[in-house]
Parts: sequence; C-alpha cells; structure tokens
Amino acid sequence: MTAVRILTIFAVAALAEIGGAWLVWQGLREHRGALFVGLGVVCLGLYGVIATLQPDPHFGRVLAAYGGIFVAGSLAWGIVVDRFRPDAWDWTGAALCLVGAGVIMLAPR
Repeated sequence: MTAVRILTIFAVAALAEIGGAWLVWQGLREHRGALFVGLGVVCLGLYGVIATLQPDPHFGRVLAAYGGIFVAGSLAWGIVVDRFRPDAWDWTGAALCLVGAGVIMLAPR
C-alpha cells in the first residue's frame, strides 16, 4: 500500500506543479492574462502542500525522487495538452529519471 500511496501523491503533485507552471506559461507567454497566472500560482502553492503528504520524512529525498516524476510527467503533459511528440532521447531520459525515482523512494531501508 505504501508504494501506491507514494505514486498517487507524486501523480497528484505533478498535476498541480506541471498544470500550475503551464497556466503561468499560458498567462505570460501566450498572453492569456492575469487569471491564468493567478490560477497557476495557486496550483504551484498546492503542489508544495501535496508534497508534504509523502510518508518519507526527508525533504531532500522526496524532492529528488519527485524530480524524476516531474520529468516524465512534463513529457506526458506535453503529449496530451500541447501535442508534443517526444523523440527517442526524450523517452530514454524520462525512463532513466523514473528508474532513479523508484530507486530513491522504494529501496528497502
């Protein structure tokens, strides 16, 4: 159950952070306005709260592992939302990051 909880929290955190960053990007770079920026800032703040729900008490470990989730999640967001087409190097890099995240968070201690 712990692995499922860890992965669920990471997934929700990724939606909040990547979605928030995307909203800020849309507001500033795509000139969609202050509402997008404001919503993005709120989502980014929620990401910070969600990350604290991880069962591991070590901030550095949780954030380091989340980095791998962020990389893969960003590519997934790009595919779904922006119709981005990753190349073999993108896929390889994301896979390496996910393996690293798994080693950090799921290793027996």
